[in-house]
Amino acid sequence: MIKLSTKGRYGTRLMVNLARHYNEGPKAIILKSVADAEGISIRYLEQIIIPLKINKLVKSIRGAGGGYTLARKPSEIKVCDILHALEGTCSLVECVEDETACDKIPICGTHEIWKAASVMMKNYFEGISLADIIEITDKKIAAAKKKAKSK
Repeated sequence: MIKLSTKGRYGTRLMVNLARHYNEGPKAIILKSVADAEGISIRYLEQIIIPLKINKLVKSIRGAGGGYTLARKPSEIKVCDILHALEGTCSLVECVEDETACDKIPICGTHEIWKAASVMMKNYFEGISLADIIEITDKKIAAAKKKAKSK
């Protein structure tokens, strides 16, 4: 099984949370409120936010009312951007990104499979923005509320 680390999963949830507040104006969100809303340790979020800031996906606002906000519109930040910042790559195996990682690449049939699958995965994640995730989430919430009302 191929799995994203908690860093990638929680980082995406952090970014979606910030995206939900993006249209509220120049309001910064404190990590404590994200930690409470998402059920994620504040200490872990403090570690995750650093590479997101370094990669210019979030910006920090100092002082009273300070915290974090998205550096760009939710529609402009793709899942692949987040995963690249937190996981380092959107590849399934190291040899796809770094062909010096393995001397068997010239004769390895599986390398082509991993490479093609990595390209498909990267293209998929490049096609999904934070705005898309919010739209999907809102539809799921609406469907759950409708289902709960009909019971």
